[in-house]
Amino acid sequence: MRGMTRYVDEDLHGVEFRECDLSGARLIGVVMQNAVIDGLVANLVVNGVEVSEYVEAELDRRHPVRVLIRSEDPDDLREASRQLHAGWAATIERIRRRPGIERRSVNDEWSAVQTMRHLVFVHDSWFRRCCLGSTELFTPMGIGTTVEPYRGAHGLDLSLDPTLEEIVSVRDAQAAELQAWLEEVSAAQLAARAPVPDDDVWPPYARGRLVRQCLATVLNETFEHLGFCVRDLDLIEAQDAE
Repeated sequence: MRGMTRYVDEDLHGVEFRECDLSGARLIGVVMQNAVIDGLVANLVVNGVEVSEYVEAELDRRHPVRVLIRSEDPDDLREASRQLHAGWAATIERIRRRPGIERRSVNDEWSAVQTMRHLVFVHDSWFRRCCLGSTELFTPMGIGTTVEPYRGAHGLDLSLDPTLEEIVSVRDAQAAELQAWLEEVSAAQLAARAPVPDDDVWPPYARGRLVRQCLATVLNETFEHLGFCVRDLDLIEAQDAE
């Protein structure tokens, strides 16, 4: 196909594609055993079978909170937020039982503290800015996008190295702020246009979205990164047990 890079008779055993856009990719006559695909996957056809719906249904079965996150009912969203906070609280207690594990990483992924610092940034950008219309600087310890000029902008201090407890304190305050807002928010408010300030601050592509859509980003990021963190803690503990 014109404009498409073609790999023919190549040995791609063990290759890693990270943060790549593979939309429209065609893998024909390939051998793919013990492979892992992790990301935003939709309309994936494997040997003539569209498998995305099967995958999504199984993920919903394993993680019922996903269904709550997609709901437009404020009560469901409140419950989703409570469950996510409880999940993170349990994971933090797990981390506390193994001092030092919070700074370890596997497979070039973020450590637990880096993951939580990213969620600090997500709250500041997608909740405070997009749902509340805040123009305040972001929390300095946050880890944001790698895209310039936003990487170290808006009050972020890339030189900081906060402790686990300092990060947890900030995240607890953010969770309380979100939960208090959810207790009062109505379906009409969620369906309104997000009050994103008209300035050049991350996320630049949020304008025109609904409050509900911006909230969904916050909840989805909280859910997905909890899964990543637990996955990596499992791997680290398995390695230590060998």
